[in-house]
Amino acid sequence: MTLNPDAVQPAIVTSDKDKVLDQQQLEHVHDDDPESGKKKLGANTQLDDAARILDEAGGHIDASMEDRKRVLRRIDIFVCIPMCIVYWLQQLDKSAVSYAAVFNLQTETNLQGSEYSWLTSVVYISQLICQPLSSYALIVFPVKYWVMFNMISWSIVTACTGAAKNFTGLVICRILLGAFEATILPSFVLITQMWWTRREQSYRTIAYQVANSMAAIIGPLLSYGIGHVNSGILPYQGIFIFMGCLSFAISPLVWYLLPNSPTTAKFLRKGNDRLIALERLRENNTGTKSSKIKWSQVWETFKDLKTWMWAGMFFCCATPSGGFGAFGGLITQGFGFNSFQTVLMQMPTGAIGIIILLISIWLTNKFKVRFVIIAALCIPPIAGATALTQVSRSNTRGLLASYYVAQMLAALQPLLYSWANLNAAGTTKRVVTTATMFVFQCVGNVVGPQVYLTREAPYYHTGLYVDIACWSILFVLVLTMGAYLAFLNRRKAHQRAALGLPADLKDMSIMNQAEAAQYKIELTERLRAQGFDETKLYEAAFDDMTDFENPTFMYVL
Repeated sequence: MTLNPDAVQPAIVTSDKDKVLDQQQLEHVHDDDPESGKKKLGANTQLDDAARILDEAGGHIDASMEDRKRVLRRIDIFVCIPMCIVYWLQQLDKSAVSYAAVFNLQTETNLQGSEYSWLTSVVYISQLICQPLSSYALIVFPVKYWVMFNMISWSIVTACTGAAKNFTGLVICRILLGAFEATILPSFVLITQMWWTRREQSYRTIAYQVANSMAAIIGPLLSYGIGHVNSGILPYQGIFIFMGCLSFAISPLVWYLLPNSPTTAKFLRKGNDRLIALERLRENNTGTKSSKIKWSQVWETFKDLKTWMWAGMFFCCATPSGGFGAFGGLITQGFGFNSFQTVLMQMPTGAIGIIILLISIWLTNKFKVRFVIIAALCIPPIAGATALTQVSRSNTRGLLASYYVAQMLAALQPLLYSWANLNAAGTTKRVVTTATMFVFQCVGNVVGPQVYLTREAPYYHTGLYVDIACWSILFVLVLTMGAYLAFLNRRKAHQRAALGLPADLKDMSIMNQAEAAQYKIELTERLRAQGFDETKLYEAAFDDMTDFENPTFMYVL
């Protein structure tokens, strides 16, 4: 059976052997170019690891709702929990320099001019340089071993930073820290896409971002206690040594829990658990992981307008985040607090981040729209930063309240990652898209601390004005992306209709289990009444096709 582009009614399935989108057709979803007589580039034909296992099991498995929930719980325990632990530890180690700054790091190490700013910027320059290696490693190496190598390495580097007594020693340690931490966020984006449905991905992305905010609560407490230690080492040295040793001590637990992929995870050995874990992901239409770089997907990524829109958004989000992350303690210290008060004043920022993240992700999944929520979240940081430039320095409470309102910025980057992750398919394209976003995030994090000028302390008006401009541009970009994704979905509907497929599909991967089950029943009844087998819609789910190539892919607004 072939797909007739001129068909008005859905194609008719006459037997189990018929395939609405068989492999040969998928290779040529783009029709021949009638003018040139040449074939247009179609999808890659190599099935990824998940498709191979499912094919060996007969191609499809039916599982009860109870079994699916049980498998999901095990995935959350063995995948989500170690991700949260790693992300929490990474943020503790990276933030150690800002806690150390409150305890006279600059004075004890004789930092001059903008040298303190560079201690933050070089971390992201290093991450930027290491991105090509990270992207390559995520495709060809087992992700667990790559994550563990980098985790253990950055733990050692953080502990060794305590031995640095001048700018040279500090900057070398920070460069190495950035190199080893460069892969963690891209790795977690890939892991999230490998294990959970698109609706579930939002919650799990927010879960490890909440762990990130938890570091902003626990870190100041730890630093407060360590800051009282004056026996043999200086407070700033104790902070680095303790944070690094803590990460190293917890690494065996992460090694035990974290698997490589759904196709090899040991905790899925029971019965059909592995097949259920893979079958759950079919409706994502994004695959799990292919271990081969596909250059056609690389070129498609860089020709995709979405890639550069995401890049612009992450730059505009990361620039203020980098500035506040490095100078938050010094900003609040400028309100008139001593070192111990200042470090404790950072704790509410973590709580604010957690509360805003949980409310935001609940709203996005309830209303199944993301761009409106993210655009709305750009407004409080603009208001808070503007107030910091206008409120009298004698009004300590007003300044502190303004600072905390601006800290709602903590929700922007996690929600952007959660949103961007849902809108790309194909292993190589997803990795390259994430790497590109991360590059621009790194550039923003490099720029952010540099616009906080030492001569302007403790006001930092230039940095705050730049941050306000970035959030304003981000607001415009988010609304533009929402409109563009809606346009792409309309184009996908026309493409499906031209191929004889149902045009008016809903995205089950962003529904909850009850909603998806009900819609599947309704869809099955409607399509079978027309002689169409609905299971054929997702036959390309593990063919490692990109979102451009797969006609049944739906973009998430």
